[in-house]
Amino acid sequence: MSLHSTEPGVIPGLLAALDGGSLEIIDLTAPLSAGIPTLKLPAPFVNLIDFSLEEVSAFNEPGPFWKHNNIHTGEHIGTHVDAPSHWVTGRDGDDVSQIPVQRLVGPAVVLDFSAKTAANPDFLVEVEHIKAWEAEHGALPDGGWLLLRTGWDKFFDDADAFLNMDDTGSHTPGLSAACAKWLAEETPIAGLGVETVGIDAGNAGAFDPPFPVHYYLLGNNKYGVTLLQNLAQLPPTGALIVVSPLKIVGGTASPARVLALVERTGS
Repeated sequence: MSLHSTEPGVIPGLLAALDGGSLEIIDLTAPLSAGIPTLKLPAPFVNLIDFSLEEVSAFNEPGPFWKHNNIHTGEHIGTHVDAPSHWVTGRDGDDVSQIPVQRLVGPAVVLDFSAKTAANPDFLVEVEHIKAWEAEHGALPDGGWLLLRTGWDKFFDDADAFLNMDDTGSHTPGLSAACAKWLAEETPIAGLGVETVGIDAGNAGAFDPPFPVHYYLLGNNKYGVTLLQNLAQLPPTGALIVVSPLKIVGGTASPARVLALVERTGS
């Protein structure tokens, strides 16, 4: 016997679709462990601590009936949400605990540039790329999330390949400064999601302004989500995304579980 209501309505219909398999939940979150790739800032800048677990008890003398750990991590580690207060342009904006929940749930569109990034790891998305996508799929959704598929999640288990660093910096794809400004100021999206370690391109410190996605999006009360996986399983349009950071008072970011709901039609 199903515990879900069969009465008509939005919630019962949603639960029935999940029960029946016509609505699928896709986990877009990277597993969080000590080996996860993390952003490496050059000197003299100070890096966050990496993620680690500290065992407190494990069914032994410190705790005979339970196992529990302390968590040690920086805010911006793993799949995480950047709040406006993270960047100088958004310093007076919301911290991660103040992000309205309505902006953490919304439609998701996926723009696939994986072929271009395979040929050029420094590939930058320009305004004309997004406008060409809109001409085929429709306008970017109001209050929605733009998810940038670059295929970078295939490097997740190799931190060196994931960061792709050499003497000239890190070579990972992202947005041009002009595109970041346009998305922040002229489109209705709530945020940007990427598969890379940060919402900016690897060498964006050399752009004008430096790190323009942070500069423009966070400065315009929009958000970023990093280290997404499984974007290949989402359609270009039609998915619903749920971004769930910890409600850290004063936090500039938080590790997050990011889920997508996708309608499946046919067999």
